[in-house]
Amino acid sequence: MVNPTVFFDIAVDVEPLGHISFELFADKILKTAETFCALSTGEKAHRSWHPVHDECWTQRDGSRFFFCTTKPEWLDGKHVVFGKVKEGTNIAKAMERFGSRSRKTSKKIAIADCGQI
Repeated sequence: MVNPTVFFDIAVDVEPLGHISFELFADKILKTAETFCALSTGEKAHRSWHPVHDECWTQRDGSRFFFCTTKPEWLDGKHVVFGKVKEGTNIAKAMERFGSRSRKTSKKIAIADCGQI
């Protein structure tokens, strides 16, 4: 089985910041990878994602998917890793500049587009 790759095009205050692609581990975590892929392509629900704070993103259809830039100790033993960043780690790090521990961002960070490659 070939693992799918999905992407997020990130914008900061509607200005493009860059592209992040993720390999989803469908060969190990099939159901979760399929769900995330379907959400990223708009096949399932809508493509409305929002930042929670400087470490993660969630999807607004009731599912919670975390895109973490640091080791999230608070998730240990509670969630499963189902993918990894293939390209765009520099974009993820650039996003951190706008985050804070108070869960507020200094600028509006959005996923301007997303889909499957």
